[in-house]
Amino acid sequence: MDVMLRRSVPADLDFLVELERKAFPSYQQSSRRTLALSLRSSFQQVWVAEAKVDGDRKAVGSLVLYHYKRSIRIFSVVVDPDYQGQGIGILLLRKAEEAATERGAERISLEVSASNAKLVEWYKKEGFEVQDQLKDYYDWGKDGYRMVKKLLTVDVRARNRLANVIVVDTPKEWGLALENVEVISSEDYTSNKNSYSERALRVFNLCNSYRYQSMGYYVSLLASAREHRAIPSVTTIRDFKDIGVIRLIADEIDEVIQKSLQKISGNKFSLNIYFSKTLDPSFKSLGHSLYQMFEAPLIKVDFEKNGKWEIRKITPLSLNKVELKDRQLIQELAREYFKTKRFQRQKLKNYRYYLAVLVDPNEENPPSDKKGLKQFEAAAEKLDIYTEYITKNDHNRLAEFDALFIRETTNVNNHTYQIARKAYAEGLAVIDDPWSILRCSNKVYLYERLKTNNIPTPKTQVFYKGNLKSYDLYNLSYPMILKQPDSAFSLGVTKVKNSHEMKESLQRLFGGSDLVLGQEFMPSDYDWRIGVLDKKPLFACKYFMAPGHWQIYNWQGSKEMQTGDALTLPIEEVPSKVIQIACKAAGLMGDGLYGVDLKMVGDKVYVIEVNDNPNVDFGIEDKVLGSELYQRIVQSLVNRIEMNRNIERFVSAEPD
Repeated sequence: MDVMLRRSVPADLDFLVELERKAFPSYQQSSRRTLALSLRSSFQQVWVAEAKVDGDRKAVGSLVLYHYKRSIRIFSVVVDPDYQGQGIGILLLRKAEEAATERGAERISLEVSASNAKLVEWYKKEGFEVQDQLKDYYDWGKDGYRMVKKLLTVDVRARNRLANVIVVDTPKEWGLALENVEVISSEDYTSNKNSYSERALRVFNLCNSYRYQSMGYYVSLLASAREHRAIPSVTTIRDFKDIGVIRLIADEIDEVIQKSLQKISGNKFSLNIYFSKTLDPSFKSLGHSLYQMFEAPLIKVDFEKNGKWEIRKITPLSLNKVELKDRQLIQELAREYFKTKRFQRQKLKNYRYYLAVLVDPNEENPPSDKKGLKQFEAAAEKLDIYTEYITKNDHNRLAEFDALFIRETTNVNNHTYQIARKAYAEGLAVIDDPWSILRCSNKVYLYERLKTNNIPTPKTQVFYKGNLKSYDLYNLSYPMILKQPDSAFSLGVTKVKNSHEMKESLQRLFGGSDLVLGQEFMPSDYDWRIGVLDKKPLFACKYFMAPGHWQIYNWQGSKEMQTGDALTLPIEEVPSKVIQIACKAAGLMGDGLYGVDLKMVGDKVYVIEVNDNPNVDFGIEDKVLGSELYQRIVQSLVNRIEMNRNIERFVSAEPD
């Protein structure tokens, strides 16, 4: 049966009175006055269960909750006798548990007739235990039991399960009834009337205006300050005002725009997007893409054709600005929207924090293989962290999470850098952070940074595009390694054996960069790869050269011959010089997760590269530490979350 739960409205009073009359004997029924007070009370919640019957929504059950400091009392849970035995009662009990969890309650209590053995047993199956016998509780000779269910989560972690709230200026004008969504006024939210700041909320801002310093603006601003997930965020609201930013962001979906609008006649077109959907299915793809770029519940997008279609304006809509003919369809779109997995995550457990792991499912050589990712997920679970894999298409969902861990190959010129920047701006803990991507992705910066801090590297020369003719290529020492400044995984790296190869390679590499790095070739059987996290060594590997090749990776070889072997060693078995120099070099990039490549020639150690986004694959980098390696990385993210939110915890009260 299709059943949804919604918050009650004053018009439900007649239904509640009739439901009590049908379901309970007279001595157990609540009076009309009591039910009316429950509907108005600030410390009670009343929920109504609606079932789809013959195509219409019909109220078939109710739940009345009393809030206390450390507990919630179920004052009444009722299902219409005609609809009992269809799981509606279970849904109502789950709602009570959800409300208790959101408020950090330790237990749920209720009263039940002692003579109703079947109902008592049903509550016992749901985890309730009889705590007290209540003599003459309902009437003379009508005893009751007080039953209690203790909740598993007692501490502040219970507050971190996100609840959905819609904030509007006038809730009475909002005619939509949605499951698991509370509708509140902008005044109540901004004034913190019901201690909203203490709850973990996802705030859907549908106020009448988002203009600067309007109530709608302050709803999203305060949501950010309270660490709530605001949709739209203040950043998105600001983006609505800047056509330059709009067009820059929308450039990513230009192909979708042109394809979707190619049959439109005329030079102007408007498209309304309601909860990520369009009413005309032919614009489904365009509507979804625009929603991902500019996440707001209701928006109107105006296009103009100047040779090609461009966005002229994006306007957020309040419900009263939606065309009357569309309002009837919005309820179903909203209901579908809030039923999606992203808003119904993990109902069975309350997590301390939420971690997004950015991956590219189609990447051939990702920084972590599938088994490695599973190990990260298991480590997060042990630390009470919920893990969700996201892709670049989810960039507008970042505000739903507490941390971002990037597990696809990073580059300063693609979405990984932009997503890292956005996540950091939203207040998430981020590995790899944007400045690490920026610093590590450019070999020229890396060389200059290492040289300035007296860290040994192979002999290096920077070649400039306009000066090719001035270089004495014939008298250089060969072989030499040429590096495209933003190369990764040995791509864009070339070994040249003579001046002829040198000239050809420089001309090719100058096609993509004005500067090219040349380094002394240091042949060796292996490179050291030292994983560094929080400026401390995490793992140590010997990466052996690919068979018959001078690099770790040989992208021209067969799949079996593309990479060399790897040997992972305990940190204490690695020469101390290698560890010290690796940690110093990584520290110049930041305090994140890095892979430092080094060569040891005799007793001298040289840094080849410092990489953000290092490989962490199952059975290789984790060979020594096992699951502990993954736990250390996840714990580092947790520390960053808590440092962002609770700086004083990390400041010692005692002098050093």
